[in-house]
Amino acid sequence: MSARPDTPLLDTIHYPADLRKLAPEQLRQLADELRAEMISAVGTTGGHLGSGLGVVELTAAIHYVFNTPDDRLIWDVGHQCYPHKILTGRRDRIRTLRQGGGLSGFTKRSESEYDPFGAAHSSTSISAGLGFAVANKLNDKPGKAIAVIGDGAMSAGMAYEAMNNAEQAGNRLIVILNDNDMSIAPPVGGLSGYLARLISSSEYLGLRSLASKMTAKLSRRVHKSLGKAEEYTRGMVTGGTLFEELGFYYVGPIDGHNLDHLIPVLENVRDAEEGPILIHVRTVKGKGYEPAEASADKYHGVAKFDVVTGKQNKPSGGPPAYQNVFGETLAKLADTDPRICAITAAMPSGTGVDKFAKAHPDRAFDVGIAEQHGVTFAAGLAAQGMRPFAAIYSTFLQRAYDQVVHDVAIQNLPVRFAIDRAGLVGADGSTHAGSFDITYLATLPNFVVMAAADEVELVHMTYTAVEHDEGPIALRYPRGGGIGLDLPETPEKLEIGKGRIVREGSKVAILSLGTRLEEARKAADQLDAKGLSTTVADLRFAKPLDTDLIDRLMKTHEVVITVEEGSIGGLGAHVLTHASDTGLTDGGLKIRTLRLPDSFIEQDSPDKQYDEAGLNAPQIVDTVLKALRHNSAGVEEARA
Repeated sequence: MSARPDTPLLDTIHYPADLRKLAPEQLRQLADELRAEMISAVGTTGGHLGSGLGVVELTAAIHYVFNTPDDRLIWDVGHQCYPHKILTGRRDRIRTLRQGGGLSGFTKRSESEYDPFGAAHSSTSISAGLGFAVANKLNDKPGKAIAVIGDGAMSAGMAYEAMNNAEQAGNRLIVILNDNDMSIAPPVGGLSGYLARLISSSEYLGLRSLASKMTAKLSRRVHKSLGKAEEYTRGMVTGGTLFEELGFYYVGPIDGHNLDHLIPVLENVRDAEEGPILIHVRTVKGKGYEPAEASADKYHGVAKFDVVTGKQNKPSGGPPAYQNVFGETLAKLADTDPRICAITAAMPSGTGVDKFAKAHPDRAFDVGIAEQHGVTFAAGLAAQGMRPFAAIYSTFLQRAYDQVVHDVAIQNLPVRFAIDRAGLVGADGSTHAGSFDITYLATLPNFVVMAAADEVELVHMTYTAVEHDEGPIALRYPRGGGIGLDLPETPEKLEIGKGRIVREGSKVAILSLGTRLEEARKAADQLDAKGLSTTVADLRFAKPLDTDLIDRLMKTHEVVITVEEGSIGGLGAHVLTHASDTGLTDGGLKIRTLRLPDSFIEQDSPDKQYDEAGLNAPQIVDTVLKALRHNSAGVEEARA
């Protein structure tokens, strides 16, 4: 465990009201202690480090200047919210971050009144902030809404949709653009800090307002020309022309680590009569911790680590991660097929597309946090004869569902969807769980939906997707490493809609989809020990179903159990529908479906999450035993 730092000033701060009692000259010490406490805490728990380190001064300054929680502070995504949590009554639990029963790694409404809006997906803060601001305006409440959005999140169209609609919020909406990794302005210094303070001052704003009123009385052409002259003069200095066009008054860029610059600007903006206002703040991701500043990803997400050395406690060796198996397999297949290309939405390493990009840089595309665009871009590539793979986390693909339906499925275009983080994901909790993709894809006409049971199956399914040109096809696979199988030198093209028997029995049949297959095998061992001969089948496909295999097993077994890492409406629902449509349930067959419960499962270790979901071997066994004790015939969806 990381040694706790000495933090005498921070020890006196329990809530932002305590922070506001400090003298401005004490804020530098507070920020240093806050940074040290965050490093120590994340060293103990793991989590998102670099983003929070970059906003330590900004966090302290916002809570110092604004009257939170009455003024609503909304953090985009939430990767950077750990300093915020420390300052808002949660320091005593900060070393439970991302643990079962502990603090969420993101903002969460149920956790604190200082988290007015839950986050974890990108680019929502301005829209939410606009909602808070307009509600205050309609109810004649004075509170501000402050949305802090990273420049990576500005690659999503939703941010611009919100900004285009924001003028009606007036001065109740303040957007802070936290510009770190991707610089969108020249380096800042004393001059730019001075200019920011000047153009945000009440004197400047008052003169600007007076000038606007005076020029409004001139001819329309002169008024428009003078306004453009002022706008573009400031735009050349500050880079703010785009935001002005969207209706914002632009301030910046300013050094987000210089409290002498930051505090006066925030105070000026707080008291401004004009709005909405955008403050452009330049920060350094990983600021103040040398290992993070030196790292390529600025220690964006880390395992537990040694604070002194920065060395992370990552397990060494072991099977390769599923995303790397996918990326390396696709890269190898692309060596001989120039039509293969890969698309990711700001997650190249998380999806394995970085492996593909290294081998084929001209055929790898990172579209930023723009899943909607990425899917339709893939549809266009497919329509022009390419073989595109849209590699997107299950939880993020939800953001592009209209495009999946309208631009891909209806047109029957052969877009390949590589769906990472399928199933439950551990410490990232419900916001990142891949719970719904089987349901929302298998319901669509023309779609093929596959789920890999292990890393070998993932290799075969990647090749199968490459060779499938008849329409859209999806392959899903989980977070983490495989089970340790040797990868095949030559991939196998699977027959669409055909599963496999991995264990023969006669009384109980377990139909598994995805990586619960190992738990199904364990359950079969336990059932066999009880004298209940058990078949285990890996269906491989949620759509189309292997109806021949399912029919045979239903006709020859007393109990049939479906097991999947997805929500209701997925494999189990399709199997039940088939059994009902064909009359297979008429003879007293007992069918039970095991799937994720109708609830959001909070963060914990994956094994504990699957226990809670009832998808581990003991729950499978219990479901079979209960089914056999059931006196009435027919079909029942049962949970353990």
